[in-house]
Amino acid sequence: MDVYEAIRKRRDVRSWFSGKHIENEVLSRILDAGNRAPSVGLSQPWNFIIIRDVETRKKIKSIVEAKRGEFYESLPDGKREKFRNIKIEGVLESDLNICVTCDSTRKGPDILGRATIPETSEYSVVLSIENMWLAARAEGIGMGWISFFDPEDIKPVLKIPENIKIIAYLAVGYLNEDHDIPELEEKGWEKRIPVSNLVYENFWGNSTGQYLEKALENYAFQWK
Repeated sequence: MDVYEAIRKRRDVRSWFSGKHIENEVLSRILDAGNRAPSVGLSQPWNFIIIRDVETRKKIKSIVEAKRGEFYESLPDGKREKFRNIKIEGVLESDLNICVTCDSTRKGPDILGRATIPETSEYSVVLSIENMWLAARAEGIGMGWISFFDPEDIKPVLKIPENIKIIAYLAVGYLNEDHDIPELEEKGWEKRIPVSNLVYENFWGNSTGQYLEKALENYAFQWK
């Protein structure tokens, strides 16, 4: 598939993992895609921890489930019922997990662009994750970004040094279902905002010309 189709079909998945094994050659292509992402000053601040060990994943799952319970209790009654039916992780169901980290000191202090905006190290890692996500989708593999945890709880489980920041914990595996819309939209939790509602021209709050607005609406319609 081309890049636009991969973007359109990309899903943040927690369900529908088939259990099929990801071959090392395929995994290598996905990881290489992540390593080819743009990074501030070519610093490549990312590392990828591949987690296959079941006992390690069980520890991660228990951390995630505890945070899910806390979030559930914080919700108003109307949202609790919706959230009850939403799966927030696929730690054990997926073939493997990947923890993606950021080392903001990599390649020393003289990194072009990082001195003015230090957060660009973390932004670079996020770009790497998106590259992996699209590559995975092109391979027919699903990926889910799991965020129901305190990173400091996971660090000792994965033996991550104190100065290294966790950016993402991903569940990765082949899927036995393909869905046209995001799971959160299917479950009635949230809806996607059209791109035409999110674009300004020249300054904040100023709407685009009618021709660009129409073009945005028409292109979005083609993807439905």
